[in-house]
Amino acid sequence: MPKVKMKRTGFVIDMTPLVDITFLLLTFFMFTAKFKSEADSEQKFQIKRPKTQADTAKLPEKDVAVIRIAIDSTRQTDTAYYFSVANPELWNTIKEDPSLSEWLTPDRKEASKAMIKTVKIEELEALISVTRTQSKAFNITKKTAAEKAQLRFAIDSDKRIRFKWIADAMEAMRRTRQTQFNFVTDKQQ
Repeated sequence: MPKVKMKRTGFVIDMTPLVDITFLLLTFFMFTAKFKSEADSEQKFQIKRPKTQADTAKLPEKDVAVIRIAIDSTRQTDTAYYFSVANPELWNTIKEDPSLSEWLTPDRKEASKAMIKTVKIEELEALISVTRTQSKAFNITKKTAAEKAQLRFAIDSDKRIRFKWIADAMEAMRRTRQTQFNFVTDKQQ
């Protein structure tokens, strides 16, 4: 006798937990996804910033031009620029440059053995420009690489003065294409 096959009855799957899991996954992806804004999608360039670290090196003794910004001791309310070059040979070459002759009179040349006092911002710009060109020419005359050194510029200012004076000095340096310079500071104790 043949066996009677029973019809298979279908099984029922409860879909409620699957719907709950689907909504949980959907909310998880919505919270973790990062959407692009319109500004990000329009930006077609990438900025790579340079890596830097604090420069705690000392300034050289000889090959440095210093712009000092200080409160004049004779008049407490007046701020003035002072310009000096540590190398005496280069300083004498700079003072003899013909482009400085209109304001650097012979009396002022004699008075400026080591530095020029109370320089106006226009004069400071001319001094920076002449110092750059004369230092390059001065280095060409040196015979050995040990004698050649690159002149460095530094800004030394009183902490009580307004930033406007420092910004004007930096702007004068920028106009003469001298974009690398140091700030002279005291070491923190």
